[in-house]
Amino acid sequence: MSPTILRVASFRFYFFSREERRLHVHVQSPDGEAKYWIDPQIQLAENVGLSPATLRRIERLVKEHEGEIRKAWRDHFGG
Repeated sequence: MSPTILRVASFRFYFFSREERRLHVHVQSPDGEAKYWIDPQIQLAENVGLSPATLRRIERLVKEHEGEIRKAWRDHFGG
């Protein structure tokens, strides 16, 4: 199960239900995917196929929606 947290333009923000416990978010676009750590700070963890410009845009969106991402994580995983 991978619940969608948010959709912005062509980006889908989601996480996997049975993955690691460290707070993070996956982002899918038509061109590839990325994973960003949220804790202890927002930081790129993985990138498959996305350009530096796209990664900067995604990071800005992650920062803008950090509260929403954290809430979705708590609601889904508890705590």
